Amino acid sequence: MTRDGRVESLWRERSMPKISVTIICQNEEINIRGCLESVRWADEIVVVDAGSADRTVEIAREYTDKIFHNPWPGHKEQKNFALDRAAGPWILSMDADERVSPTLADRIRREVESPRHDGYRFPRQNYFLGCRMRHGGWYPDHVLRLFLKEKGRFVGINPHDYVEIRGGDVGIIPIDLLHITYRSYSQYVLKQLSYSRIGAAELEKRKKIRGVPGGVRFLAGFFFKFLETYVWKLGILDGWPGFVASIGGAHAKMGRLVLYREQVAPWEVPGP
Repeated sequence: MTRDGRVESLWRERSMPKISVTIICQNEEINIRGCLESVRWADEIVVVDAGSADRTVEIAREYTDKIFHNPWPGHKEQKNFALDRAAGPWILSMDADERVSPTLADRIRREVESPRHDGYRFPRQNYFLGCRMRHGGWYPDHVLRLFLKEKGRFVGINPHDYVEIRGGDVGIIPIDLLHITYRSYSQYVLKQLSYSRIGAAELEKRKKIRGVPGGVRFLAGFFFKFLETYVWKLGILDGWPGFVASIGGAHAKMGRLVLYREQVAPWEVPGP
């Protein structure tokens, strides 16, 4: 290779993004700026919007020109859509309501410079109604978000997707990823209803339930989920936020079964 060829190759290597942040969003103007500010150190930011009616895209344009529009196909499908449009060998997948602290950002950069694994998990610190959650399954809530693009792909059952590392290993970076979940109770209820609908559709598609669920199964789903998060996972130690979160999660579990019942055996309305 000639000297000019070596210089050009070196220039290309240095100009190529090393860490690509991917973010999927829809109507996230309240969250998107904080997320983008926390990752503006990255080499590339890829935003995939599902059709926002607010200022989400306008705000995103202040941070990146890699903005794509894709009607909502499902959580894992949208994240893989974003993944396919990233140029860097390393992917940091984010939700719009998540934040990377300066400490975590510095550690990510150091790990990528001399990687020991093909993917990395972080403990995720969740904030619920403004309160820091430490129990009830809300912490440490490890999530795999940093990974080699060639090794990782989003799989799982919507809305609970996850990254599968193929032919590689996974390490842990013991620094919290911040997650600002629900800012109001109404937002929490609406989101849980959305998750229940998605879960019901997945149940019907996968044919995981035999027969038609009724009252006993509804109640069992509710109470077992509540006991799991509030008692066994010590949600009670998080005070009133722990109670509200446990009730909401239990209601979502029951709601998934009720909505599934509506799909496979609609309620009969008595005639006049």
